[in-house]
Amino acid sequence: MATPVLDILVIPTYNTKTLGIADASVYLVPPLMTSPTIEITVPGFGVVSLAFNMNDFNVYSSSTLGITAVGDPTVPLPDGVYYLKYEALYNLVTWYSVEKSIMRVDQLQEKFDSAFMKLDMMECDKAIKTQAKVDLSTIYFFIQGAVAAANNCAVIEAEKLYATANKMLNRFVSNNCGCSGNNYV
Repeated sequence: MATPVLDILVIPTYNTKTLGIADASVYLVPPLMTSPTIEITVPGFGVVSLAFNMNDFNVYSSSTLGITAVGDPTVPLPDGVYYLKYEALYNLVTWYSVEKSIMRVDQLQEKFDSAFMKLDMMECDKAIKTQAKVDLSTIYFFIQGAVAAANNCAVIEAEKLYATANKMLNRFVSNNCGCSGNNYV
């Protein structure tokens, strides 16, 4: 007998204040699934259990995740490793679930984008611009490494790569995006 296969996808919302999760499950016809819930562990804030809309795109903010009170203005969601567990009851008898970990890097990506946009507007010589591009490429490599590590449950490695990317980006920004007089080697 066929059984349902639960799956979720984290979809970019391109907004530091929201987390988008789509249901990518394969349900039986008729679905016979009830009580769909999602548990989200927000770094630094703990676990919150919420209703989950099947066959839909679910968007969560700081108020729905319990970071701010309902009705308060939303704040950016923290970067870091999020643990997600989607579960639903099949035929009122068996629980099915899927678990994933993801590295959220939206705030770091926003800072990276800002530094990248400043690069094209700078009045630097070609060698320094080239070095700045190399630096930004290296930082981006570390950001993507953090995401890949978290997607593969290597949480400690993901956090190390994120911290390294953040440190490098802070240094890059504080050095006026690379216009320090050092030439590209």
